[in-house]
Amino acid sequence: MFQQYFSFSNRFYRRLALGSITFIITVGIGLGNVQPSYAISWLELMIRGVQIVQISNISNAQEEEIGKGINQELISSGQVKLYRNSSINSYINEIGQQLAKTSQRPNIPYTFQVVDDNNINAFATMGGYVYVNKGLIATADNEAELASVIGHEIGHIAARHAIQKMRDRAISQGLLSAAGVDRNNAIQIGVELAVSRPNSRADELQADHLGLEDITKANYAPAGMLGFMQKLLSKGGSPPTFLSTHPATSDRLKILQQDINPQTANVGNGLDNQAYKNRIRSLYVN
Repeated sequence: MFQQYFSFSNRFYRRLALGSITFIITVGIGLGNVQPSYAISWLELMIRGVQIVQISNISNAQEEEIGKGINQELISSGQVKLYRNSSINSYINEIGQQLAKTSQRPNIPYTFQVVDDNNINAFATMGGYVYVNKGLIATADNEAELASVIGHEIGHIAARHAIQKMRDRAISQGLLSAAGVDRNNAIQIGVELAVSRPNSRADELQADHLGLEDITKANYAPAGMLGFMQKLLSKGGSPPTFLSTHPATSDRLKILQQDINPQTANVGNGLDNQAYKNRIRSLYVN
């Protein structure tokens, strides 16, 4: 009986050992196939005890946490100077939250902030953070035009463009392992992307499409989107910052003109120029 037990045990342990070796080889191959050029192994990252973010499968909570870190770094480093005007900030937040509810991704918290900068610009980062320059607010003629820009930036968030860019940048910098990327590195990459804003033509067209859907659902007149785009193109000379970070504006305008029915372009809210000037009056006295 002991001999039978011994024979059974040998067979059992041999199978277990072969199974373990097969598992180790399979996992090794799998990890190697994820990204063979990654500089740091998952084991090394675990030993270092750093917080790792798997960008490809990032959760809403992780995205919000990284977005918060990016926002804090942008402000503390002085790369973004917030405009401390409660009336204007309240107005931008009012428009933004209304658009967030009708967006394609309403299930995350959104933060809308005004940047103390006279350049015509707006941008978005991960986790629902949208930044609008006071120069852009002053340039818009009405609320529908302003809403079109905010809707466009929400479109970037809805399409997770910043997450895709972060993954590409992490790979190019050799910072992405099979396990993911260090949270601190993710935040630093996010700050770099927020400053450079390297949006592709495809990203811009998609954000335009999503933004147009958003403002229409929120009952803003689609003409606002056309009006602001035409305003930017008519500037002439050195293009404003908004144009330099949002390429192919003329092509985008043509596509929007095709997507918007002229008969319904002015149907909706936000086209009252005087009402808009009244709402942003404090912008000119501070």
